[in-house]
Amino acid sequence: MSITISMIRRKLINTIVQYRLVARKDVSVTLGEAMRFVEKPIIKLVKGTRLHIGKNVIINSDRIGYHLNMHAPCKLLLDRAGGEIFIGDNSRIHGTCIHAYSKITIGKNCLIAANTQIMDGNGHDLSFPDVSNRINTHGTVKPVSIADNVWIGTNVVILPGVNIGEGSIISANSVVHKDIPAMSIAGGNPAVVIKQY
Repeated sequence: MSITISMIRRKLINTIVQYRLVARKDVSVTLGEAMRFVEKPIIKLVKGTRLHIGKNVIINSDRIGYHLNMHAPCKLLLDRAGGEIFIGDNSRIHGTCIHAYSKITIGKNCLIAANTQIMDGNGHDLSFPDVSNRINTHGTVKPVSIADNVWIGTNVVILPGVNIGEGSIISANSVVHKDIPAMSIAGGNPAVVIKQY
């Protein structure tokens, strides 16, 4: 069944009503067929941003029905013009914060466990030696890409500029600060490749 613009608008209107999103004409939102929010996420979209959620995606913020302790609902934050979040078909995202200044891409069939933090910006510059000015800076931004069929364990932090290859697994409590090749298991702080297939 093909999705019409009116179906997307109707789904978006229902989402806006249910989750108190602000209806804006200056943002682009695409919601795929059969995607659903479980409980209320936190979604922030500013002028000039784009949010794409593919078909059959679940954005889960249900702390009672989930098998781990979920600290907070899902957050999808696009708070700089030009920012984009793209979530591919059939992905499952639980209690995760996705904060894009530029672009975060999550592929198809991804599993992202609770309390994961994915960000493409640092928030502030290092500002050495002028550290008193750090509070006035906005930090560097580098897009993040998570390929198809990736499984990310609970409490993982994915830092700006990271690319995670297709089929890889990131173990729980890892901090990913550099690229992870396809078909790998990686973990630790900082994350290193433990095994490749």
